Amino acid sequence: MSETKLVEIALPIPLRQQFSYLCPSDLPLPAIGTRVGVPFGSRQLIGLVTGHPSHSDFDLSKLKSISNCLDQESLQPASMRRLLAWASNYYLYSLGEIYHQSLPSLLRKGAPAQLVPQQIWQLTTTGQQDPDLGRANKQIAALDLIKATPLQSTAQLRQLGISAATQKALEQKALIEQVALPPAQPCIWSAAQINQQNRHSLNPEQAICVAAINQQPNFNISLLLGITGSGKTEVYLQALERVIEQGKQALILVPEIGLTPQTLHRFQQRFNVPIVFLHSGLNDKERLEGWLKARSGLAAIIIGTRSAIFTPMLKPGIIIVDEEHDSSFKQQDTFRYHARDMAAVRARFEDIPLVLGSATPSLETLQNAKSGKYQLLNLTKRAANASEASHQLIDIKGVPLQSGMSAQLLELLRDHLNKGNQVMLFLNRRGYAPALLCHDCGWLGNCEHCDAHYTVHQRYQNIQCHHCGSQHPIPRKCPDCNGHQLVTAGVGTEQLELTLNELFPQFKTVRIDRDSTRRKGALNESIAGINNNDYQILIGTQMLAKGHHFPNVTLVALLDVDGALFSADFRANEKLAQLYLQVAGRAGRASKPGQVVLQSHHPDHQLLQRLGSEGYLPFTESALIERQTAQLPPFWHMGLIRIESQDLGHINQFVNELNLHSNNLLIQLSSKETPVRQIGPMPAPMERRAGRFRWQVIFESSKRSQLHKFLVVLTAQLAKTKSNRNVRWSLDIDPTDMV
Repeated sequence: MSETKLVEIALPIPLRQQFSYLCPSDLPLPAIGTRVGVPFGSRQLIGLVTGHPSHSDFDLSKLKSISNCLDQESLQPASMRRLLAWASNYYLYSLGEIYHQSLPSLLRKGAPAQLVPQQIWQLTTTGQQDPDLGRANKQIAALDLIKATPLQSTAQLRQLGISAATQKALEQKALIEQVALPPAQPCIWSAAQINQQNRHSLNPEQAICVAAINQQPNFNISLLLGITGSGKTEVYLQALERVIEQGKQALILVPEIGLTPQTLHRFQQRFNVPIVFLHSGLNDKERLEGWLKARSGLAAIIIGTRSAIFTPMLKPGIIIVDEEHDSSFKQQDTFRYHARDMAAVRARFEDIPLVLGSATPSLETLQNAKSGKYQLLNLTKRAANASEASHQLIDIKGVPLQSGMSAQLLELLRDHLNKGNQVMLFLNRRGYAPALLCHDCGWLGNCEHCDAHYTVHQRYQNIQCHHCGSQHPIPRKCPDCNGHQLVTAGVGTEQLELTLNELFPQFKTVRIDRDSTRRKGALNESIAGINNNDYQILIGTQMLAKGHHFPNVTLVALLDVDGALFSADFRANEKLAQLYLQVAGRAGRASKPGQVVLQSHHPDHQLLQRLGSEGYLPFTESALIERQTAQLPPFWHMGLIRIESQDLGHINQFVNELNLHSNNLLIQLSSKETPVRQIGPMPAPMERRAGRFRWQVIFESSKRSQLHKFLVVLTAQLAKTKSNRNVRWSLDIDPTDMV
């Protein structure tokens, strides 16, 4: 009788458990970390092997067998599997779903985890003998090109003007043939592939930072705290030189897709090594190819957005998280991880250094640096002798505004433009106007699915909800009184663009927001146009505010940030300070002096006054004291349970059961020394969204392990409640967005 082979498998389902299957005798025992196909109920799923148990608590005769093995070796190294297991335990999320989300889409669907050898064209023996092609001029040109520069791929020939039809005609005549390139050798780069010509001289502060990073080849976390324009990227580049010289790989995380082409270009100029970039703008095939190149050691530098933290590397050397404070590093649905925090744990498991860079670091990161957990590296001066921008507050109380702009601001715009400079206007509201109302009866265009107003979009002649996506044509008359006096309220980037085109017709305007950059490549074209000085007036939302280097921008204006001054979110002041100084950092980054202007109805507000005159760090000193006094992060730790349902009655049933369980647990697991505190249940700030009611409850504790222990038990009990079936609920560990 053959020995029974058991396999433990993590499946992409919400249950936080693994499942036991039998391995048939005609299949080899699949290695840990490989994909297998298994029956699950009436479905066939792809899971990942997590272990080979010696026994099962279930009757072996009732266990199902795996259907097939998709891999011969683990998809991820042991350190990555350890990271994903840690994430499952920390974020209290299904290991199977984490495994699933960590893989490229095609691997989830069963595609081979192998790079396809690159096919290149070369001349056949016949093609080398100068064949007579008559008047086939395109074929003659193609043959000459392949003869002069052999080993060209189909795509490369197309870029050189040789069509696929011409290539096929030459192949049919047996003049050219496709052959597969031999596989490249992993991690073969060295110091010879560092381009010294593009290397910048470091100022003393930058040199100290590079030396400090290089002195820590093993696990260490450094916070590179540099004001905007201080040359943080040059520090990254020169710190990478040691990694490249050693034949190792680097992972660079950036917050936005818009930053990857710019960052990629700078790294390509400096390093003659294979570089891949991973973000949501790639198709599935491109993403898989980049992932596989990183895993096999064929990519030296991997640049990507949040999910790139799951990219395996053959020889990891360093991880860099640029703009570490940025909220886009936090996944806000399904598996709610924070890429910055995952990077810290991954660096520890890989035993490599981690560099966190920001001009406005999060309070959590700053506190870690203050407590000595992180090495603090300071850049206090702008690079290349650029001067810091001057700051000015404009009081707009009672002042007539033209599409949100005061006469004083318009005069400043005119002055800077007439001097041949570029100006940037920041308004974090896309669309034409944030609301539509009736002048006769006061009707307001509210979304029927959300507690929000419709945004007017003139270009598309519709009103849209930016929360649920619903849209309708702009009504011709008021739905309530049939009046025709429908007017817009407020200003969006689209309206701002139209007004500036009318006021300054001699200058070209570019708008950068989610609407104007929908087409693939549109963002890159706009950024290139700005750098070429094709546009003089730049209008944008946060997409334009992050990390871009526009040396000819001398004036930056923020039109409306007053709403953040009085937000109920305890992080609102921190986010506003970061936003203000990040946007301000786009001004005066080269030899020309910069000016930053902020319009406000509350120019005397203490936060605005301090940011303009003192900067970010003095603000953080008082903010950390306030957080500690109020027992808020980073001094206390937080978990947020969100509850959603189309029926408010179902939410009430669920929160009643939640309160029953939590009250008992608070008695059992909380103590005077390390209390666990409950806030809520209560409606979310936007109670109704996409047709669903939304409630939330917060749990806090001064000790992370105590809070974690409490939430493990509570969530397990909630999963078994009867009312659990009627609502959608989720747990967010270390939430950054409370809305």
